[in-house]
Amino acid sequence: MKVLAFAASNSEKSINKQLATYAANLIEGADVEVLDINDYEMPIFSDKREAQLGQPQQAKDFFSKIGEADAIIISFAEHNGSYTAAFKNLFDWTSRIDMKVYQNKPVLMLATSPGPGGASSVLAAASGSAPYFAADVKSTLSIPSFFDNFDVEAGKLTNSELNDQLQKAVAKLSL
Repeated sequence: MKVLAFAASNSEKSINKQLATYAANLIEGADVEVLDINDYEMPIFSDKREAQLGQPQQAKDFFSKIGEADAIIISFAEHNGSYTAAFKNLFDWTSRIDMKVYQNKPVLMLATSPGPGGASSVLAAASGSAPYFAADVKSTLSIPSFFDNFDVEAGKLTNSELNDQLQKAVAKLSL
């Protein structure tokens, strides 16, 4: 199984990337590829820029990466209750290639934040709109208070209840 994992964040120290990586590596025998969306940075989307530039290669490459995967794990960072500008821009450009951005792939949507909300607002928005973009959302999970529940040095969840929930969510990708 080829698993594509990434954080919907351009932070170089992304806690969401740490979570997505951890979750992907819970799948035994999976071929895991972790993307950094900084590698897909493009000008801010607009109709005018699209007319001038066409479809940027970065958007085509991102769409291809999704197409090559058997399953996708995304962990969403939350900026002011919504998507990060970096992810929203990448998503907007990619959706112009094909509205079915997720290409009917099984998807696990995660979110985390340092605070008790666990980026649950953006996770609700992402999972709510996902079917319109051909995502087969198998499960969602918000991890609150990241630094209280995740050992950054060891790279794993330390809260056993949350870890059990994550393992069950990850297992749904293989069904």
